[in-house]
Amino acid sequence: MYKNRPYTGNISVVIPCYNEQPNIEPLYRELSRELQRYGRYEMLFVDDGSSDRSSAIIERLAAEDPQLGYIRLSRNFGQQQALKAGLDRARGDCVITMDGDGQHDPALIHPLIHCWQKEGYEVVYTLRKDTRKQYLKTRASGWFYRLLNCLSDIRVEQGTADFRLLDRSIVEKLKTMKEYHLFLRGLIPWIGFRQKGIPIEVNERVSGESKYTVPKMLALALHGITSFSIAPLRWSLLLGILFACGAFGYGFYTLYVFFFTEQAVSGWTSVIASLLFLSGLQLMMMGIMGEYIGKIFEQVKHRSGYIVQEYKEANFFSKKSFDHNNEKIETR
Repeated sequence: MYKNRPYTGNISVVIPCYNEQPNIEPLYRELSRELQRYGRYEMLFVDDGSSDRSSAIIERLAAEDPQLGYIRLSRNFGQQQALKAGLDRARGDCVITMDGDGQHDPALIHPLIHCWQKEGYEVVYTLRKDTRKQYLKTRASGWFYRLLNCLSDIRVEQGTADFRLLDRSIVEKLKTMKEYHLFLRGLIPWIGFRQKGIPIEVNERVSGESKYTVPKMLALALHGITSFSIAPLRWSLLLGILFACGAFGYGFYTLYVFFFTEQAVSGWTSVIASLLFLSGLQLMMMGIMGEYIGKIFEQVKHRSGYIVQEYKEANFFSKKSFDHNNEKIETR
């Protein structure tokens, strides 16, 4: 039977940011209030190559608050690599990851911590219940998760978000993995251990627009499928065998017509249509194989998934008092 973990209050919160200038400080203020009850903690902002003043705001907040640290990447490496950079340097007994746009409510860290500490789950993830009017995006997300679950051996629940809590043991295992094309929503279920999902409602962005454009979402979906399944390659093989059998069968049929009947062979229209169809199918199969070969090529170069330009470590042992009225933090 599971026993409660001895609570030490060592909590890390990792927040990747990319051009989130107007959202960083409001998120920091709210998160600071919620973390007060836990004593020792650190907030680790990861600036993923922002071109606005995000980095300057994070540096100013870090100068005011010793429990806030930051990582500045040399350029934009993408959200998944920014999360990995934060996980590699987070030092808490548990690590919470959340977006920097204000859509993840900081108050929801408490049920995550409760499930980790009191119920013994190594991974506590959130399931997004999007109440906003984004029909096409929601349906596309649902199709992607159904396709991923159909093709791969892992199961990723629909609406899984990057707002999650990871036990230190899980973080240490993630640190050993050197995948160049990261897809944490699939990698974490693959690791296993005790996991629990909590439904949440996603808030509107505090300011700005989502950085996940349609091409980026499609790229992430493609990385997710090709990272956890070789089914497309197997389907290419089966389709190739099927059409090859059909071609041989049609070849024998034409020979039979030529030698044993007086009928003329069918016209060029059907031949051209067949050639175009088969050529398109072959190119599609070559594209699928090329995607896998390209991932192998990038992986075997053993390049780092990200490069850190600057890192400031947070101080777990700073004690602070938060003035909720004036919104000022005093360090003692």
